[in-house]
Amino acid sequence: MMKGRLYLKLTFLIMIFLLSNNINSQDFEISPATMNFNAEPGQTQTIPMNIINHSSQKSAFTVVLSDYIINKEGNKIIMPPASTEHSLVNWISINPPFFELNPNESRQVIVSIQAPVGDYSTKWAHINVRSTTEQTASLADKKLQTGMLVQGQIVVNAIQSPRSNVNYKMKITSLAENTNINDTIRTFTANIDNLGDKISDCKVTLLASDLSNAKEYVLQVIEFQVFPDSPRIIIMSFNKNALPKGTYSLAAILDYGPKANLEGTQMMITVD
Repeated sequence: MMKGRLYLKLTFLIMIFLLSNNINSQDFEISPATMNFNAEPGQTQTIPMNIINHSSQKSAFTVVLSDYIINKEGNKIIMPPASTEHSLVNWISINPPFFELNPNESRQVIVSIQAPVGDYSTKWAHINVRSTTEQTASLADKKLQTGMLVQGQIVVNAIQSPRSNVNYKMKITSLAENTNINDTIRTFTANIDNLGDKISDCKVTLLASDLSNAKEYVLQVIEFQVFPDSPRIIIMSFNKNALPKGTYSLAAILDYGPKANLEGTQMMITVD
């Protein structure tokens, strides 16, 4: 019985310890979450980034840059700085890249870009703001050569696309079914290609039209972003009971902005 009480007490203390560490590790705030630059080639543009230290102790902060790409599933893959075709890293400057804040203190970090001359393409990067504390000699890990222990990190997206870049062009193709025979959900995929050079906010509507009476059914609406040179595979689904028996024209309709025409791909399906 005594062992059980000790076990419960120890478990409780461990949970409190982990919870408090998690809270402290992210106890600061940054705005904005995304920095959208629109400088023309050769121009300089600056946006301030605001950091607030909400912790009860003095904290040090470092700001570092990294790249990322978007895979076909829409997930970000972190890459080394200045390693991708659309990298913005070499055109960003951070001032200051290292600073300290007292409890509840705030400050601005100036993020500037120098848009490359003659380059009208869209570029992007991650701005990683890390909260750190100094290590004592007895606690310093041999792998942490800087003598700083990273507690938490907030990532800010930085995107640069010139105002004159209006190259929006998207295409949706290859609507296909991927449903197993015993599934209760019918699943479909389609390919999205960004043929332009802008990051596009997209909405795809899965629409079924009954060929016997022209009645239409909106089965699903999904929203997502597509980056230049980053093709996407989207997954759409609906319950098999969502449609009455019959033959349907199933369409995936892509909307990527008020100034662009709708794009679509379709196939025939049967509901038994």
